[in-house]
Amino acid sequence: MTNKRFWNKLIRLLRKDWAVAALFLAPSLIGFALFYLIPFAMGFLYSFQDRTVDGSFVGLDNYIALQASTSFRKAASNTFLFTSVSVPLIIALSLLFAQLLNQKLYIRNWLQTAFVLPLVVPVASIVMIWQILFDWNGTLNAVLQSFHLERIDWMKSEWSMAVLIIVYIWKNIGYNIILFLAALQNIPKDYYETADIEGAGKFHKWIHITLVYLTPTMFFVILMSIINSFKVFRETYLIAGGYPHDRIYMLQHYMNNMFLSLDVQKLTAAAVLMVGCILVFVTGMLTIERRFRNFME
Repeated sequence: MTNKRFWNKLIRLLRKDWAVAALFLAPSLIGFALFYLIPFAMGFLYSFQDRTVDGSFVGLDNYIALQASTSFRKAASNTFLFTSVSVPLIIALSLLFAQLLNQKLYIRNWLQTAFVLPLVVPVASIVMIWQILFDWNGTLNAVLQSFHLERIDWMKSEWSMAVLIIVYIWKNIGYNIILFLAALQNIPKDYYETADIEGAGKFHKWIHITLVYLTPTMFFVILMSIINSFKVFRETYLIAGGYPHDRIYMLQHYMNNMFLSLDVQKLTAAAVLMVGCILVFVTGMLTIERRFRNFME
């Protein structure tokens, strides 16, 4: 009788929407907790200890040592420079190409395929393409030599940051274009027709109609672009190795090198600082987006 009552309660519970949702989400939530939340929480605790095994609490000593590290300051400044340059560029270019693809073009399907193709190409293939282009004996240097110009060691000079920005834009622009194009196609055509009747120009329509309705998508695209800018380590590592030129020595390189040297305290402190900065920026973006949505309503 007890078993029957238990199964009846279980069946009634599973008929509720929240219980079904929790049941389907449980595998993902468990995996996220095991491989992300719990390791990060442990790393957060290690960042306040002098060692991982039987460590004692040392307060902010690891963070102070991190701020005094020249390599960390170099990595942080390079990461900030890369994000502050590459994200506005990819936003502007993806919006421009989305506007272009929103028109009736003969080669529209070909262009859509070309922009989306980098999303499905493996990283190893991407690295091979850019190595062929920017190697000392690569395609670009061959072109320069044909014009009787000196070769450039692209990945071991100040040009390395520009190369990394180009690789990042090429790899991620297709995703942003898809989002912008979907948002453009969801803008009601009646607004443009009304603006035409009232004699509004193209620039006026773009500012007061297109840009206004693209703003929610813009916030999301900026957020995803910033997150993707922190994932460029794979390409940089495969192209330039673990110790690249100083111009493209990123926070991910620093943390990878701290891991190889088993300096867990600096590794976890750097990871906590990076995650904290990302969370602050994401929270600010979400707050601005929520206020803009309330203003529009």
